[in-house]
Amino acid sequence: MRHDPVYRPITADEFLEMDFGTDKRFELHRGVIYMMAGGTEPHAWVQLNISTWLRTRLRGSGCRPYGPDMAMRISEIDIRYPDISIYCDQPPRDALTQAKLLDKPTVVIEILSPTTAMFDQGTKLEEYQAIPSIRTIAFVDTSNEMCRTIERTDTGWFDQMFSGERGIPIPALDLTIPHAEIFARD
Repeated sequence: MRHDPVYRPITADEFLEMDFGTDKRFELHRGVIYMMAGGTEPHAWVQLNISTWLRTRLRGSGCRPYGPDMAMRISEIDIRYPDISIYCDQPPRDALTQAKLLDKPTVVIEILSPTTAMFDQGTKLEEYQAIPSIRTIAFVDTSNEMCRTIERTDTGWFDQMFSGERGIPIPALDLTIPHAEIFARD
């Protein structure tokens, strides 16, 4: 999409107040609204597998997993909707009934698709790494049934490139999402 010089970039707050009146989904990137592509069945299935596993394991821990309906502020002109995000030490859910985004994500998981894999592992990865509270960023490749995990350490980021059976280790939460659970078929 070509950036029109007359177009005033939209702020994250303005974007969050918009009612698009459609079932289409949008993100904000550098103040420009972009429509998000729909996912495939493998994408939706793996996302549900991970979310279900996380919800069960995190219940009562003070950390909550969210799906792609919860916005994440990247900057004053960028809003993302990760496939899965985990937030810890949040207010009680009763206090969040009008929340469209939460502060200080701990974990972000993106399910890759052929059309978005480069953007997810390039631009989005850089954006997520710039958020100080994020400890783990994971990418899931449904085509090859592999996971990539990038973990914040005391000396920088440790990139555990795609591996087959390892699953998704999340040291900050002292758990690993098993490969068999991520790609379970039933």
